[in-house]
Amino acid sequence: MFNKILLAVDINDDAGAQRAADHGLELARMCGAELHVLNVVPDMGFNLVGSAFGPEHAKQVRTETETALRTWAEGAMPGAGIAGLHVSQGTVYDQIIRKADKLGADAIVVGAHRPELRDYLVGPNAARVVRHAKQAVLVVR
Repeated sequence: MFNKILLAVDINDDAGAQRAADHGLELARMCGAELHVLNVVPDMGFNLVGSAFGPEHAKQVRTETETALRTWAEGAMPGAGIAGLHVSQGTVYDQIIRKADKLGADAIVVGAHRPELRDYLVGPNAARVVRHAKQAVLVVR
């Protein structure tokens, strides 16, 4: 059914990331698919804010996030045989879609929070991934 799956997790939400990981692992096992894991570091917002920290800060954040993702994956999915761990920085839903396209993923597994009023007006990342991705998307609550 699927050959390559992208599991997008927020490692700052342990429970939600674990639920998504459990479903992503099961789907990969059922399909005999390659599993890639992505964590996105959101943009800092205004360019003025980002420029105040400089390139060294961005590099440090990326390095720390890569280490944290590796540690999380070892604990949450021991022995899973993950094909790749990836860290991107930018708009969350956009980076998920870009990484899925770049990897040639057939499916995306993403966690979702319970919707709040503001989510109905703006739209959460999971909903945007569902609307814009070319791949099949499994949203895990």
